[in-house]
Amino acid sequence: MRNKRIEAIVLSGALALGLTACGQEAAPEEPEETGVAVQVETVGQSDISAQERVSGTVGADDEAVIFLSTSAECTAVYAQAGDQVQAGDPICTLDLASTLATYNAAQISYDAAVQSYEDQAAVLESQVALYEKNVQDLKALYEIGAASQTEIDQAELQLSSAIATRNATLSQLEAGMQTAQSSLDQLSTALEHVDGAGNVIAPISGTLATMNAVEGSFTSASMPVAVIDGADQMNVTVSVSEALAPKLSIGESADVSVRAADASFTATIRSVERSANAQKLYTVTLTVPSGVGGLLSGMFADVTFHTDTSQGAIVIPSEAILSSGETQYVFVVEDGAARYTEVTTGLTGNGVTEVTDGLSAGQQLVTVGQAYLEDGAAVRVVDGEA
Repeated sequence: MRNKRIEAIVLSGALALGLTACGQEAAPEEPEETGVAVQVETVGQSDISAQERVSGTVGADDEAVIFLSTSAECTAVYAQAGDQVQAGDPICTLDLASTLATYNAAQISYDAAVQSYEDQAAVLESQVALYEKNVQDLKALYEIGAASQTEIDQAELQLSSAIATRNATLSQLEAGMQTAQSSLDQLSTALEHVDGAGNVIAPISGTLATMNAVEGSFTSASMPVAVIDGADQMNVTVSVSEALAPKLSIGESADVSVRAADASFTATIRSVERSANAQKLYTVTLTVPSGVGGLLSGMFADVTFHTDTSQGAIVIPSEAILSSGETQYVFVVEDGAARYTEVTTGLTGNGVTEVTDGLSAGQQLVTVGQAYLEDGAAVRVVDGEA
């Protein structure tokens, strides 16, 4: 009886297994995804500009700094720091009698040097012209047998001597004129804002921000006599290298950020100095839009210039470009595989780079995961354009 019960249990289990095998199929295994996961973007065309970032300083657009390159005694003061002054107002008087006399003498000396140069140049050029005509006349006579080669040679010697005399004389006169000009320029700088009576004149209207002249004391050549701040309009000044200066033009725009005022704006280049300062840098002044507020003179500013614009260029993210020695390359996706592609690059902008050769619009560029690829590797595009 017990054996029959065991057989029934075994039979029942076998039957259950058979029914399971017949009624249910095993769940199929999901295929594993293959290929390196990458992100791509479609190569397109756009404009790109090279970017140059430099630091500068905010200032008042109408700020006037009055310097004198000589020390002088102040005999009277007519305004103090904080006062409002008008252009043309005297703000102090300096004892510059000797300097003014020296300036007048330098002006006379320069005028005389210029006149002497012009007079001598006219005479010497006339003499050279006569010797040149004599040579030409003798050559014409020689053609008809009325002059000898010896006469022509002597005339040409006289012409060469006249030219040498002219050049030497004019060179000496020009050196004297330049010396007189240099002296006059130095004195002109010292007296730029001073009238004939020794009064220091306000060149603009505004607030007298600094006043260093004190009655009965001597001014210093190393400090401004006064600083006048119009403050109606602000500007930003920067110093740029000799490589950047020729690429900047008046009227062009630049991006400016002033952290202290939490301000970012687009400024316009107003001037580009064509002579370098003592540090071999060139000063560039930019006009701040009138609507920008919170700026104070002396604040630091970051200025980004956009130069060497290329229009309709192939532009890709800079991070997509890989390098091996001097070779630059990218990967593009074609038919589910990565294709190694060497490229030639051009301008570099804000996180993007121009490709001048190697890519064309419409290709699928790998922008993430390219470091793990090799030519022909299977790829799987995720979270990007197919």
